[in-house]
Amino acid sequence: MGLFTRFRKGKTDHSVDDDEVLARLSANSELRRQREQADLQRDIARATALKIDAIEAAMAADMFDDPEPTFRRPPRPTPPAQQDGNTLPLLDGAVTELLGDEETPAEAAAAERAPVVEEAALLYAGGDAAAARQLLAAAVADDSGAPGARDRTTWWMLFDLYHVLGEQDAFDDLAIDYASRFETSPPSWQPPPAGAAGYSGVAPTVQFSGMLDERAVTQAERLRTAADAPVLRVDFSRVLAVTPAGCGPVLDALRAVSPQRELQLAGAGELVAHLRALLDVGRRDEGEAPWLLLLELLRLLNREKEFEETAMDYCVTFEMSPPQFVAPGNVANTPRQAGAPAADRYLLPHVIEADVEPLLAAICAYAGQGAMLVFDCSHLVRIDLAAGGQLLGCLRALAQDASRRIELRELNHLVAALLRLLGFADVARLFPHRY
Repeated sequence: MGLFTRFRKGKTDHSVDDDEVLARLSANSELRRQREQADLQRDIARATALKIDAIEAAMAADMFDDPEPTFRRPPRPTPPAQQDGNTLPLLDGAVTELLGDEETPAEAAAAERAPVVEEAALLYAGGDAAAARQLLAAAVADDSGAPGARDRTTWWMLFDLYHVLGEQDAFDDLAIDYASRFETSPPSWQPPPAGAAGYSGVAPTVQFSGMLDERAVTQAERLRTAADAPVLRVDFSRVLAVTPAGCGPVLDALRAVSPQRELQLAGAGELVAHLRALLDVGRRDEGEAPWLLLLELLRLLNREKEFEETAMDYCVTFEMSPPQFVAPGNVANTPRQAGAPAADRYLLPHVIEADVEPLLAAICAYAGQGAMLVFDCSHLVRIDLAAGGQLLGCLRALAQDASRRIELRELNHLVAALLRLLGFADVARLFPHRY
């Protein structure tokens, strides 16, 4: 009698023989083993994927989030006690020596006086962009380890030159080489300013700071009043927190800005982070205004993917159709500038050359508005030598007032190199734009 026959008393009509039972058990065992093996393989694959994601995240953090190394010039000799009236006491040292300024770019000190930097700056100022391009391209291609071969200033100058010339393909190729050479995030192509590119004059600045609450109505009203200015700068870099009461007025004011005007945003990314911290999907306690302000900022920053994801969260929360993404018109976004003054800026023209007397007269009129003079150089692509000398003379005369502070911000690196060569750092603080 078989092993399984012992347990089948009274069931002979519906039973199967021992071999069939063993076959079924064997098949079930094999099936279970295959399933367990498949589950194990899935677990291994999932763990491997998670490990790869962690490695990639760490690599991305190293490549794209590390701050630029800070380089500083050797200290200059201590200035004499007596001032001759031609320099500001605060500005006796070069701008890159000023400590604690979060906006000072990390530039190699040796490169600021490197022959290739000076020669390229002079060639470009003289209108010979082709020769400057050839010189800079040869410098960045040098992988021999020679002094200055790994300096980033020449790279930034070449990036700016490609941008001025409108050569996006060359810019993108250089970005790939830059990421490989320095193992850090490369610059990305930004469309040149449009609409107000030919404008020169005072550009109003509206600064929001502290808690963005019901008190934001005052600044929002100023934003609405200035909404028709050719160029308007809105700075959120000093906002520390957000309440729902402050979102509505700011949203209405931003929507009032004409799309034909150039809107410059500073610190908008930080305000987006404050708004995200305030909101939860499915919770309506804060009302619609914070959600709509968040969506408007994402639109102005041209973050289409984030806009679409947030629009779906808004749809789920309020059971309404999600807003549609409309590409921003003439909007420029600049990084957070914690030390940037809130003064209205004077926007310098596209090119400064030939007869600069009208410009110098306008600058002197602007200087009469206050002791803080901030020149926006985001549109400025070139200054020739003669015009640069005249502009320096004008600023030197203005700097004789010890209470006056002069800054040139958002300089492209070609112009910044020329201004350092001419001695502008003796009378003003120079802030090249960041890459």
